[in-house]
Amino acid sequence: MNKKIGFIGCGKMASAIIGGVIASNYLPKENIMAAEISEEKASEKSKELGIKVITDNNELVNSVDVVFVATTPNFVEGVLNGIKSSVTKDKLVVSIAAGVTTRFIESILGSDKRVVRVMPNTPALVLEGMSGVAGGTIATEEDVQAVVELLSNIGKAIEVTEEQLDIVTAISGSGPAFYYKVINDIARAGEKMGMDYEKALTLSIQTAIGSAKMLLSSDKSAEDLIASVATKGGCTRVGVDYMEEVDTADMFYNLIEKTAEKAHALGK
Repeated sequence: MNKKIGFIGCGKMASAIIGGVIASNYLPKENIMAAEISEEKASEKSKELGIKVITDNNELVNSVDVVFVATTPNFVEGVLNGIKSSVTKDKLVVSIAAGVTTRFIESILGSDKRVVRVMPNTPALVLEGMSGVAGGTIATEEDVQAVVELLSNIGKAIEVTEEQLDIVTAISGSGPAFYYKVINDIARAGEKMGMDYEKALTLSIQTAIGSAKMLLSSDKSAEDLIASVATKGGCTRVGVDYMEEVDTADMFYNLIEKTAEKAHALGK
């Protein structure tokens, strides 16, 4: 992408995206700018990120090719109404606001505007994010892929349909909290059995990291990798058999289903 990008709102997620784009040399700093609500915050963010940060949203829109709406969801409507006269057909608008649909954005900016919606997650802050990207009514495949490519600088990104973004929210948007809980619960089990909690937590965290990396790098399925560790008559087999007995697959299905339903209910 050889374009100028701008962020309305420069909180943690926007800062993570900006930092990743700069660190990877995907875009020069001169091609990135942001807008904040006060001179104080603008100055603070400019020093932190090394980019131009202003306080006028319309000035930002007029200066860039791609506009990221990166405010909290409750501010999105006001921001869109404030910039709609500046959003011309040649601009691409990308929203990272949770639950705000492309249809809602288009209802304010106009149905002739190119809109892409993104569901990122907090591990983007350590450049290990996972983002789902969906195009609006007239967003082109080129638009969507440009956003996927850009977000690949803070982890991984995939194209999905907007209808699937509720599932994306449940799996990867909310997912970090679920993994934190599993990792912590395993560590607490070790503590309950007599091990120091911090040592048990280290074991649990590193095992999660190593297992994820093995799954990513292996050409074997998750089921095959489970079978390779859970050999017949071994202690791992006992544990896996117990997981099947209590039906963790059903538990996780219900977890993802309920979370996705809530994400859908919160959408507008």
